[in-house]
Amino acid sequence: MGVDGAGAGLLVTNVRVFDGTGAEAAPGYVRVERDRIAEVVLDRPFPSGPPGGATVLDGGGRTLIPGLTDAHVHLFAAGGTMAELQLAPTGTVYYQALAAARSMLMRGFTTVRDMAGDTEPLRRVLDRGLFPGPRIYPSQAAVSQTSGHGDFGTVHDAPTALGGPPARSEQLGFTRVADGPERVLAAVREQLRKGATQIKLMAGGGVSSEFDPLDVLQFTPAELEAAVAAASDWGTYVTVHVYTSEGVRRAVRAGVRCVEHGHLLDEDTVRHLAEQGVWLSTQPFEVDDHHYASPDSARKNREVCEGVARTIGWAVRHGVRLAFGTDLVFDPGKTHRQNEMLVRLGGHLGPVEALRTATSGNAELFRLSGRRDPYRAAPLGVIAPGAWADLLVVDGDPTTDLSVLADPERNLRLIVKDGVVHRNELG
Repeated sequence: MGVDGAGAGLLVTNVRVFDGTGAEAAPGYVRVERDRIAEVVLDRPFPSGPPGGATVLDGGGRTLIPGLTDAHVHLFAAGGTMAELQLAPTGTVYYQALAAARSMLMRGFTTVRDMAGDTEPLRRVLDRGLFPGPRIYPSQAAVSQTSGHGDFGTVHDAPTALGGPPARSEQLGFTRVADGPERVLAAVREQLRKGATQIKLMAGGGVSSEFDPLDVLQFTPAELEAAVAAASDWGTYVTVHVYTSEGVRRAVRAGVRCVEHGHLLDEDTVRHLAEQGVWLSTQPFEVDDHHYASPDSARKNREVCEGVARTIGWAVRHGVRLAFGTDLVFDPGKTHRQNEMLVRLGGHLGPVEALRTATSGNAELFRLSGRRDPYRAAPLGVIAPGAWADLLVVDGDPTTDLSVLADPERNLRLIVKDGVVHRNELG
């Protein structure tokens, strides 16, 4: 809808409020002024008429929650196929990313961390309110070694480090191939120059990539340490794509602050993450979330999915800092599973803890960007005075039945980001 709450304000009454940190929802109301939450009152009704002519929305006894967050998205890869990324005109990739951003917002995701792609320009366009979409924490190009998970060259191409031409994914700013500490330094600094809020490195094998088995180690300790030093100099952090215990331990020794995936970890390594205070940004995958024409990739996908319940269970047992992400790529017809994957997380954590993870929990991870955080002026992922005014009104109570969030078209009756109403079906 695009009803702007920045004028006289917005008042959402007659709702049960889940603030993103507590254990249950409580009856109350929420008042918004401009792009911030001005007031949250629980356990008593609004006493009189709207202050200063604010727009009043009656929640009808529904549940109000913070906007959802996703710690691992690929806007460049969610809106199109692998073939389009490689072969389509450059503009196609950007326009599809813009459409993917709108779809994520309308599924209730008001903040996302993008883990590969030239999304800093998209972030600026969305933040100016020119198009609807979530806040974005951009990693810019994911940095990969030659033959690593982000190397989309062919076996017939000379490696970039040996003078070969950059692959299409590098031309688009989706990945950057770098070998040796000096080139890794340059690649990381390049992403920071382009506006990255954190740095993404490929530190182990991947499912979709053709040349790297899941068990291989990627980047030497010196290369990893160079990336961490460059990011630290800018006051931010490095996160790594890696599945295996050996790869995770190498990355943690180098000073990496977050691990993406980790589905093949052993319990001792999960415990090690907890002891070191390193985040685990993982995904509750199922086999059919992705389709792979390559039999080898399909086999790797099954292996990763078999580790989901085991890894999340150990993370909970040992108190790992757990973040929720989805990593849905190259199949636009399946992007709606973003919500379904949150519901799956509830099957592992319970509905309240899953909601906390996808709101205030992820927001804590995002804050590791320090002064590179473009949204550090206010809290994220909570319903509290002074926080960014991102809120959803939901049919049903997701603190007891998370499945209501699986169908956002039906059950998200109000979507507000930055105090701007993007959907209002409260009647």
